[in-house]
Amino acid sequence: ILSFWYNECAWVGKKFADKNKLKHYCWILGQDARTANINAKSLQLKADELIALSDFLQDEFKKNHGIKPAFVIPPGIDSKQFKTTTKEKNIDLLAAGSLIPLKQFEIFVKVVAELKQQLPGIKAVLIGNGPEKDKLKTLIEKHALQSNMILTGELQYPEVLQWMLRAKVFLHPSSYEGFSGVCQEALAAGAHVVSFCKPMKQDIKHWFIVNNKDEMKNLVLKILQNPGIAFEKTTPFDINDTAKKMMKLFEA
Repeated sequence: ILSFWYNECAWVGKKFADKNKLKHYCWILGQDARTANINAKSLQLKADELIALSDFLQDEFKKNHGIKPAFVIPPGIDSKQFKTTTKEKNIDLLAAGSLIPLKQFEIFVKVVAELKQQLPGIKAVLIGNGPEKDKLKTLIEKHALQSNMILTGELQYPEVLQWMLRAKVFLHPSSYEGFSGVCQEALAAGAHVVSFCKPMKQDIKHWFIVNNKDEMKNLVLKILQNPGIAFEKTTPFDINDTAKKMMKLFEA
């Protein structure tokens, strides 16, 4: 049994597995590694039952709960979905996700506003829906970005991929992230990724980590003003490798 997230699901999975003498692993996927997760304190799964989605989450769980997950299995993507005719890279900046405070999309809007001072024709797209939507609309109007920025609302997955194929830079200003699959998808679509959260200790090609809004703006400007920069598709982790690593645990 594989439980997704260290929450009530893991409690049920663990009890059922013990009763039926089955292997059980819990995949720690994000905010369940944080201090506020009371399930980690009550259930107390052993290290060799825990899989972290990233190096960051492995360290975060150890820091907050005193147990270091024995395994790290990062998420992979299906690269076949990106084996399409390369589209023209005519969108400068793209962001996508739930419009919630954790994702900090107001930073995305502010970066676009500051870049517009040097790149008046900048084109940006924000994909998603959520409680922050009206706030972001107001911010777009405040900075007079109506002709520079599109707020699409929620889109079907194939539509999101089409936008990614057109994007030069994908911004991910989230304040906390276990391992963003959307960032990997952007890489596979040929975009450069700039984010605050570093999921793995190893560097990932075309994925840049910054510490604040100003660093984010300056790096994006550098990318957009580089006429010789390559927008090549990269796949740091493939879904088939993720499945094989998971299967190996259950086969051992």
